[in-house]
Amino acid sequence: MHLRLLIGVFALAAALPAAGAAPDPAAAEVQRLLPQITAWRRDLHQHPELSNREFRTAKIVEAELRRLGYTVRTGVAHTGVVGVLKGGRAGPKLAIRADMDALPVTEEVDLPFASRARGEYLGREVGVMHACGHDTHTAMTLGVAGALSALRERLAGEVMVIFQPAEEGAPPGEAGGAPLMVEEGLFEQFRPDAIFGMHVVSILPAGTVALREGPMMASSDTFRIVVHGRQSHGATPWKGIDPIVVGAQIVNAAQTIVSRQLDINREPAVVTFGIFNGGQRFNIVPDSAELHGTVRAFDEDMRRQALASLKAMAEHIAAASGATITAEIPVVPGSNPVNSNDPALTRRVRASLERALGAAQVQEAQRWTASEDFPHLALATSAPSVYFNVGVTPAGQDPATAPGNHSPRFFVDEAALETGTRAMLQASLDFLGYDAE
Repeated sequence: MHLRLLIGVFALAAALPAAGAAPDPAAAEVQRLLPQITAWRRDLHQHPELSNREFRTAKIVEAELRRLGYTVRTGVAHTGVVGVLKGGRAGPKLAIRADMDALPVTEEVDLPFASRARGEYLGREVGVMHACGHDTHTAMTLGVAGALSALRERLAGEVMVIFQPAEEGAPPGEAGGAPLMVEEGLFEQFRPDAIFGMHVVSILPAGTVALREGPMMASSDTFRIVVHGRQSHGATPWKGIDPIVVGAQIVNAAQTIVSRQLDINREPAVVTFGIFNGGQRFNIVPDSAELHGTVRAFDEDMRRQALASLKAMAEHIAAASGATITAEIPVVPGSNPVNSNDPALTRRVRASLERALGAAQVQEAQRWTASEDFPHLALATSAPSVYFNVGVTPAGQDPATAPGNHSPRFFVDEAALETGTRAMLQASLDFLGYDAE
């Protein structure tokens, strides 16, 4: 027998259920929908849209949800789309969230459906790319929505699918994302008993997923500190108050917040300065200097302590030098809470993922110092939430060296589309209650 034919026979045999085994409706639905999920992903990837500008994406989502029989609400937080589906029997309520926005990144991946889109960001024309994988989230969640619709008569409960704009942050001067969806009444008529979310990542190989109990992703807070000194000639600095020196002292002192003030036996934390602007000429002490940065934590008490310590340090260091500060610590809006998985619900979801994919494909996630606005949804309802990662790095490539999320070379192995859809669908069916008889 020809080698390729022999391989094909083995593959087909592996794909068929064992004799006497009950058919798997979730797997069958994913296989039925996979070509469409892939087509959606490629179309969305080729036509990405920036935060609060997801107009085309929202129309695609709306049309599909209406076709599937969902009760649809549009225009939530500018471009958000929400669909609700009732099962054939009474039961719990589940919310599933997917984000839709792209990033101001020029794509460098050679794909037949690579993005050539352009947009405006901070007043400049920029390339636009789904460099974080939100195109896959939207496509996979549309697939889950389709499968749930097909199985609705045997479902117990109700599901809300949330297609969220501006997860990457609203443009300056605008509100957006999960907080604005909540503010505009996302959960007024539908109070979920649980909320699920997922995110593709390059740090895992395609075919795998990962989750953990407790803190999964860090909180994020941006800060802005302006040090006000007094201008003088650089040759006579004693006649002024040097804000650059004061700013440097603040940067140095802030390094002790994590190393000497926070109990890092509990969880790690990060304080990072990313901008230090001051002065225009080498021999002039300026009037002011401006510092921007971020604080990340995996514990809400540690988060509050770090922000309070930073503010106190900046104020006292400035006062000791005769300077003053204007501080936004943190800058609001734009802060995200710790993304923490409910332990009991995580154990249930892990069992669902293992049932769908096999135990070997479900890994223990490492804490990730990136942040998400997903936890705003759980906080608004007090519902337990679970968020898991889906690997996208192709077999044979080391995930540790693969271009990361937000990179212009971020690449998705489309085998991940089946994995993520299958995982989320199984977790949803198990939570809602699916009668296979």
